[in-house]
Amino acid sequence: MQSESVPEIGFVQQILSLNLVPRKNGTNCGRNDTSSVYLCDFSEMWYGVFLWAVVSSLMFHLPAALLALATLRHHKVARFLPIAILLMGIVGPMFGGVLTSAAIAGVYKAAGKRMISLEALVFGVGQSFCVLIISFLRVLATL
Repeated sequence: MQSESVPEIGFVQQILSLNLVPRKNGTNCGRNDTSSVYLCDFSEMWYGVFLWAVVSSLMFHLPAALLALATLRHHKVARFLPIAILLMGIVGPMFGGVLTSAAIAGVYKAAGKRMISLEALVFGVGQSFCVLIISFLRVLATL
């Protein structure tokens, strides 16, 4: 007879249910409810927001790089522009996203709140969306 334990969640189901953040020791914030998806520890919150910031940044930059590759493939120098676009899609979240994700997680931790995985998605995608809006509005050129 098998002992009852929490069933393992498959990789695809984990992504679709926004359970992307690994748990420390399989804990669930002291709750026995396996359907709740709370991020309680600072590192869990930081990683959740940061992961979504990187993924959404790549989702914005990948089509731009593909478009640049398709339109500039015959140019002598500009054919390497898609590499720069993809690097900015990775380097931006690695430096700026790390700090802003830590700030968001720090505020949640200092307030003693738990973060839902959906909140991590909103904050992560929101970071990338703000970078996109600032880039298109050319706000920095007016300073």
